[in-house]
Amino acid sequence: MDTNQAETVSNQDTTTPGQEQWTAVDRYITDHLVPRDEVLEEALEANALAGLPSIDVAPNQGKLLYLLALMKGAKRILEVGTLGGYSTIWLARALPANGRLVTLELEPKHAEVARGNLERAREAEKVDIRVGAALDLLVALHEEGAEPFDLIFIDADKKRIPAYLEWSMKLAREGTLIVVDNVVREGELINAESEDPDVQGVRAMFEMVAAEPRLSATAIQTVGSKKWDGFAMAVVVG
Repeated sequence: MDTNQAETVSNQDTTTPGQEQWTAVDRYITDHLVPRDEVLEEALEANALAGLPSIDVAPNQGKLLYLLALMKGAKRILEVGTLGGYSTIWLARALPANGRLVTLELEPKHAEVARGNLERAREAEKVDIRVGAALDLLVALHEEGAEPFDLIFIDADKKRIPAYLEWSMKLAREGTLIVVDNVVREGELINAESEDPDVQGVRAMFEMVAAEPRLSATAIQTVGSKKWDGFAMAVVVG
């Protein structure tokens, strides 16, 4: 067998990992590094019972948010997109007793479910849930002179990410960490011709960050139980 034939056989024998394996790896990571947590599991159950979409971050991603907030020493956190409060609980747990988390949610029903979940998690006193369109709420925060946030997590409708980022920067300070979820979109991120407004919103965000000297940023692709996606991270440097 010549070299070309051997390479062909080798390529044919290689199995590309897919969703089943990605999910299994996530499960392995979670089983070892993210202990079972009744409060968080009950939050997901409450979300499902209320008919909320199953788009919460995965447990290992929630733990990542928690660790980022801990490493940052965050005392003030802003979350754009509450849903049922699963990620909110992770972030709130990283705050000191006198810390504060402001989370913005469009749907009153989602906010009500989140309130219940936060009460059961005993984190409600740290969290201010504001209901309404995120852009309006961000403007209101700025107009009321809100103190700068140490960490900002953007996980809402992607077509408006550039606007969310613009207002988030007005609510930030030098050193603020901004995390944006769901930026790879099953690889559609690189499709300039996509007609999906969420894809175009993410692409516009990348262009905005690339042109913004006040931000130092990167992005990471992820695969796992939440399929193929990723997140962007930026630090305000000036």
